[in-house]
Amino acid sequence: MLKKLWPYARPYRGWIALGVACSAAEAIFELLIPLVMSDIVDIGIATGDQDYILRKGVLMAVMAAVSLCFGLGAAACSATAGMGFGANLRTAEYDHIQEYAFSNIERFSTASLVTRLTNDVNNLQMTLMFSMRLLVRAPVMLVAALFLSIRISRQLSNVFLVALPLLVVAVALILTKASPRFRAMQEKTDALNLVVQEDLTGIRVVKSFVQEDHEREKFAKRNEDLKSNAERAFGMVVINMPIMMLIIYGTIIAVMWFGGQMVFAGTLEAGKLITFFTYITQIMMSLMMVSMIFMMLTRSVACANRIAEVLEETPAIGDGAAVPGSAVESGSIDFDHVWFKYDADSPEWILQDVDLHIRAGQTVGILGGTGSGKTTLVSLIPRLYEATEGTVRVGGRPVAAYTMEHLRDACSVVLQKNTLFSGTIRENLLWGDPNATEEQLWAACRAACADEFLERMPDGLDTDLGEGGVNVSGGQKQRLCIARAFLKQPKVLILDDSTSAVDTATDAKIRAAFANELKDTTKIIIAQRVTSICDADTILVMDGGRVVAQGTHDELMDQCEIYREVYRSQQEGASIGG
Repeated sequence: MLKKLWPYARPYRGWIALGVACSAAEAIFELLIPLVMSDIVDIGIATGDQDYILRKGVLMAVMAAVSLCFGLGAAACSATAGMGFGANLRTAEYDHIQEYAFSNIERFSTASLVTRLTNDVNNLQMTLMFSMRLLVRAPVMLVAALFLSIRISRQLSNVFLVALPLLVVAVALILTKASPRFRAMQEKTDALNLVVQEDLTGIRVVKSFVQEDHEREKFAKRNEDLKSNAERAFGMVVINMPIMMLIIYGTIIAVMWFGGQMVFAGTLEAGKLITFFTYITQIMMSLMMVSMIFMMLTRSVACANRIAEVLEETPAIGDGAAVPGSAVESGSIDFDHVWFKYDADSPEWILQDVDLHIRAGQTVGILGGTGSGKTTLVSLIPRLYEATEGTVRVGGRPVAAYTMEHLRDACSVVLQKNTLFSGTIRENLLWGDPNATEEQLWAACRAACADEFLERMPDGLDTDLGEGGVNVSGGQKQRLCIARAFLKQPKVLILDDSTSAVDTATDAKIRAAFANELKDTTKIIIAQRVTSICDADTILVMDGGRVVAQGTHDELMDQCEIYREVYRSQQEGASIGG
């Protein structure tokens, strides 16, 4: 695991080395102070030499100040290295997630990826910060204090032969139990974040169905699960402390008993016994610090494994077969006997033997019931998903022959779920063309009939949308997304039921603008309303993942029963509504 994550800490190896050196120096100076104190007791106080006591006291103060300076240096270095490591790790995760296909994201879930980007990385960077200090300081103090204690009294140091094995066994047992519990705790954190994300994203739905109590109960259950797992995991940490303290105080009592007898017998000086007490406390505290670090490492290993899973995930769709620099020449689209299913192990096909050929510049309408495969079909064009069997071609070449950047730059997609980002309307529109002029922005808005409401807004294109476009209606959001797609001047324009929230008159204006201003662009329109596609060059009727009929409106009215039924039901509904 260290080998996998070290590249993200490597830029800070200088800070790490300096921090380790400062921590070691801090510990050494702290260890030397008790020796000076011993001299004050055994020589200065015993002889009544006040000048000696003063000189040694000043020396102790200087050593303490030097130790403090090294401690501050160690803290600064560890903070710089830890935060830098965390930032690099988050960046690497985020960049890799951007390369994921939809299927990769679905495997982890959005909530889990957010947890791995934030909570898990925070745990790792805190572990690095504390490890730089404690994993250096504790062993240095342990070894040095043990060495100095043996120098003071080899006989009295035999107490450690009992205490140290007890500490090691206790820590080993606790760590063995803690590791799986921390892993389970992180998974429960994922589950809780999923509920929070769903509730906040769909808060309008929750309130409109008056399901606040239901969502509170769901949140409370996940929250209770997390609390229970956290209690079990951190319970091991809590147990660690009293066990450590029991062994430490037991050792101190033993040293008092045997050391007191040695002082009374005259084989050990009182100052040496005081120094021995200081060192034994430092030894035991060092061991306790090491055990706490191991606790942190146990949790960090669980977090590191989860982060490594994200970094090692192979994107389902890549540029491996792409020809560098290849650009899409035209908007012609061919489906050569394409089959598709989301899960390779699933027995059911979402698309079955689709054989379809669309000329550049054509307008194609797609009609079909829910689950007929309409959205899946158009998602294969910009390679949002990969065809399981068969070949999808754009501009006469397989989509895999283009880099994702070139292919998707040639395709504008307005999906069923319209998404606007926090910021101004202008900032959102510039996603279509970062270099678009004011005139081009307004031209796109007029084509999408968005100018109608933008001109009524005091700030126009500089109106702040809020998070997710909460300051505009569903129909306004759809028109802004269409304007953003229009700005790309793409080879292929895909509208996936993207005018469902606008009236039929506005829908007709948008289609007319596209027909006049994007003549060379292949336009694919998925719609539930027949009126939205009846003037298309060709209309596809889909059912059960197959294209069951293809032709113009008039041809389908004569030849396709499914199309006739949909058209008549909508016309009758319109008559009744009128």
